[in-house]
Amino acid sequence: MFSFQGENILSVNQLDRDCIERIFAVAKKMEPYAKKQKRTNVLEGAILANLFFEPSTRTRVSFGTAFNLLGGLVRETTGMQSSALAKGESLYDTARVISAYADAVAMRHPDSGSVAEFATGCSVPVINGGDGPNEHPTQALLDLLTIERELNRFDQNIDGMHIALVGDLKYGRTVHSLSKLLCHYKDIKFSMVAPNGLQMPDSILSAVENAGHKIELVDKMEGNLAADIVYQTRIQEERFPSQEEANKYRGGFRISQSIYNTHCKPNSVLMHPLPRDSRLEANELDNDLNANDNLAIFRQVQNGVLIRMALFALTLDVENKVEQYEVSVPWFSRKRDS
Repeated sequence: MFSFQGENILSVNQLDRDCIERIFAVAKKMEPYAKKQKRTNVLEGAILANLFFEPSTRTRVSFGTAFNLLGGLVRETTGMQSSALAKGESLYDTARVISAYADAVAMRHPDSGSVAEFATGCSVPVINGGDGPNEHPTQALLDLLTIERELNRFDQNIDGMHIALVGDLKYGRTVHSLSKLLCHYKDIKFSMVAPNGLQMPDSILSAVENAGHKIELVDKMEGNLAADIVYQTRIQEERFPSQEEANKYRGGFRISQSIYNTHCKPNSVLMHPLPRDSRLEANELDNDLNANDNLAIFRQVQNGVLIRMALFALTLDVENKVEQYEVSVPWFSRKRDS
């Protein structure tokens, strides 16, 4: 089994089902701390370098929050132009420098393979927060945890489920990583719902097929959303050759409550890696879905903090020491009742 201690988390290819279940077990132990029912200072004095060279709000803050909840400190760099990379410094040199300052690194970069390249020069654990259109392993893990929890509400399991992946499957790194993780499960039906120009890469399709799962490739939502999980993705306009090319696809795969009622099952769970594009010309998941109990997008966010806490605890080898460093929570918080 993958040891985790001192290791980099760069790709879901590093993880098998035993690894996934271990991460989930630790993530579930983190819930009291995320809900502010308890505090722990197990990482007191440890420093996370949160290096985000591509725009991010949710993932960047989630990584920082996860480290803080374990008692650690966070130092951040945001944007390429505010870093030494803009002066021509190599990823290797940056890694050597940051290693001297920090005990762990969370990193996002617009180029595929960049985080792995950075890790070659880094002497502390590096966690991939997304490298271009390539991978987003922590998002895939939080998505998978969300799927497990949402299906359990209806006495279902990941094995044997039906999932519809909808939207930009070509550039959407979240669905690439999620599909790879689902290869460790059994008898899943995939409906790949995307326009012809944005279908899932052949390498991912081959991996899913080789795992024994069933795949349907379709280019319209009508008649193809009656799944246990409906995972909508944003058009990744920043990865298209031009804005004009991206605009051809915006708004073509909108889901509203009316569409949900017509084409989804009564208990279809709606997911999205966020941010959802709420502009009128896109409007991927309509605001009228906010009252739908099966809209899981904000529960995904909460599960993301748990997953990232678990990965920090595992890579820094404190997963069995968290409770030893508990302290009281003196302030009021509504999270305790959520």
